[in-house]
Amino acid sequence: MAPAGYGSSVEGIHTVAAALTAGRVERLYVERERRDRLTELLEDVDPSLVSLVDDVRSLADTDSPQGVVARCRPIQSATLEGLSGERAAILVLDHVEDPHNVGAAARSAHAAGLSGMVVSSRRAAPLSATAFKAAAGALEWLPVAVVGSIPEALNRLKDRGLWIVGLEAGAEQSLFGLDLLTEPVAVVVGSEGSGLAELTRKRCDVLASIPMASDTESLNASVTAALASFEIMRIRDQR
Repeated sequence: MAPAGYGSSVEGIHTVAAALTAGRVERLYVERERRDRLTELLEDVDPSLVSLVDDVRSLADTDSPQGVVARCRPIQSATLEGLSGERAAILVLDHVEDPHNVGAAARSAHAAGLSGMVVSSRRAAPLSATAFKAAAGALEWLPVAVVGSIPEALNRLKDRGLWIVGLEAGAEQSLFGLDLLTEPVAVVVGSEGSGLAELTRKRCDVLASIPMASDTESLNASVTAALASFEIMRIRDQR
């Protein structure tokens, strides 16, 4: 059976606009009172796809759908093989549980030009309407592999020649200037509460930290993902 995919429902003006650009929207629900304010969004939409309603909040998953909800053709999960390659740079989220963090991480990975992202289908935030909204359109374009096991996925990436760099507070090796980032690489960000799972940590070739000027607690998962993504871009552009 083919996987169900993700992103079947999105909401919010920018998120829906990105889904429209990607050609995925099958039905668009728009609040009557906001129709005039959504003219730019609707100008190229087939009228037969649009349903006017009094209030879209009953159709929405987030608290602020901004008067528009879209039902979409799902995006199919990418394959690990498809994400791999000579210039592979993959962001792996090890059971990140907040969909806002997942979406923000995807936004950073896409902006930094990474080749894709890997997330878990278990004990992790789904690629929901909330994640899509936080991603601000990035999840329409960034390939994402949804896997059952992060450690197993890391093994498969290693078999395809990728180095695995796990991010862990307190690791002696700094992520900044790390030579391995110029190689085919997967950088792993741990969960908000406990960081890298033990089995995930064991699959890493290198553990690296983001240096900080004070004894602040570990950074938010999405901030960590952003710093890692742009450090990959920076060091590759430099070298």
